[in-house]
Amino acid sequence: MGGCFHYCLRRCNRPFNLKQINMPVIKHNPEGLFAPYRAYSHAVEVKGDSSLLIISGLNGYLADGQTMPDSFEEQGEIIWQHIGTILKSAGMGYENVVSIRTYLADPSYDEANVKLRMKYMGDNRPASTVICCQLLEPKWKLEVEIMAAK
Repeated sequence: MGGCFHYCLRRCNRPFNLKQINMPVIKHNPEGLFAPYRAYSHAVEVKGDSSLLIISGLNGYLADGQTMPDSFEEQGEIIWQHIGTILKSAGMGYENVVSIRTYLADPSYDEANVKLRMKYMGDNRPASTVICCQLLEPKWKLEVEIMAAK
């Protein structure tokens, strides 16, 4: 065992046993979102003394999983509404978001992306990364991943 583990054993006020750690994992696929495809969940929540919610990259499909508007702004609105639905399913809100990773199909979408983020995040200023890249489907204008905690 490493030095940090031994330090904890010497300094903790209670016995420490790795087998006592129980952190259930809850999958979130709430109604109102398109059905997950290809073996994933829209979000996974790890619960312990705190909760960490990891939201998979979302795109702008409507609930039918087939329909997607053409414009960046419309896709973005749908994505941020999906994020709100998933956060609510875990008893969280936009104020619980601690990290955002956004994939843009074109750098020209950056200003519209910032406006959407500001609209939904309000005064919350989480860690954020924006990556410009080719997305899986040509009609996708963006994809957004979120981590939230409470």
